Amino acid sequence: MITISLCMIVKNEEAVIGRCLTSVQNIVDEVIIVDTGSTDRTKEICSQFTSKLHDFTWIDNFAAARNFAFSLATMDYILWLDADDVLLEADRKRFLTLKETLDPAVDSVTMPYHLSFDQHGQVTSSLRRNRLVKRVKNFTWIGAVHEYLAVHGHIINGEVAITHQPLSHDTNRNIEIYDKRLAAGEDFSPRDLYYYANELRDHRRYPESIEYYQKFLATNQGWVEDNIAACGKLADCYAEQNDRANSIRYMFESFKYDTPRAEFCCRLGYHHMQDAQYKQAVFWYKLATQLEKPSESWGTVNHACWTWLPHLQLCVCYDRLGRHVEAHSHNEAAATFIPDDPKIAYNRQYFQRLLFDKK
Repeated sequence: MITISLCMIVKNEEAVIGRCLTSVQNIVDEVIIVDTGSTDRTKEICSQFTSKLHDFTWIDNFAAARNFAFSLATMDYILWLDADDVLLEADRKRFLTLKETLDPAVDSVTMPYHLSFDQHGQVTSSLRRNRLVKRVKNFTWIGAVHEYLAVHGHIINGEVAITHQPLSHDTNRNIEIYDKRLAAGEDFSPRDLYYYANELRDHRRYPESIEYYQKFLATNQGWVEDNIAACGKLADCYAEQNDRANSIRYMFESFKYDTPRAEFCCRLGYHHMQDAQYKQAVFWYKLATQLEKPSESWGTVNHACWTWLPHLQLCVCYDRLGRHVEAHSHNEAAATFIPDDPKIAYNRQYFQRLLFDKK
């Protein structure tokens, strides 16, 4: 059976770090904590789980801190987590099974990263990341902000999910690092252009955000999932500026990079719904229901767009078109995914009166 080092970088995480470390107890064989300048009880809490606490002078570079943490590992494999990540109980059991059965020839195991959930506990947004990597391969983190782990070799897709449960977020940290680098005259890589545009968008600096998304796409060097995501975010930025023509332009622009995704079909459907163009909206929502949901996606997936959302919107569109039987059918299709949602129950009552009580 393999052994595992957990390597983490932390700063002022007293509210969540204990929860994270508790969730991996009896799974990892070594816990290495690299603190980048905590002024709260983070180190005190960590000391209850491990004696391997190290300080790292912060130099506005996340990759440097993570690489330092990785350099301290001594076990066969390295697992990395952020302080506001956890393993839920079902995933703890899956991880223990993975640990017992993993072929030592594997260089990296990717794991789903669950980012958000609906009121029923179903995952609404997720992506996949390399999480468990072989130590002797000396894989390196790259990027001062929004760093990534450069991995190659024998990679398998695991089913153990890491769940993100943030309580708060330092909203200015990343953009301040980017602004400093830009002011210093640094040339941004395509990845930097994309993530800087994301930060600008999050801070509602829409004209600048548009500029940097366009610079990113113009490099023609972006990862396909980032290209597609940039199109969606450009559509959002233009919508925030009430520029609907450019908003829809970038919805279609996403089709340059891959076959239509359900997320963009739903965007286009909603665009037409806003204009009361229900036939056009039906076309796009119906297409969304016909697409095959990706089983393994490295990009962020909005699961609602691949399941219940287009059916519920088709229910509305068909009702507005006077095609009530089809509207009812799509409400029932949505119910197969979200049976307890109050919108489903409301619609059922409506169609009961409209279609069945009259009969």
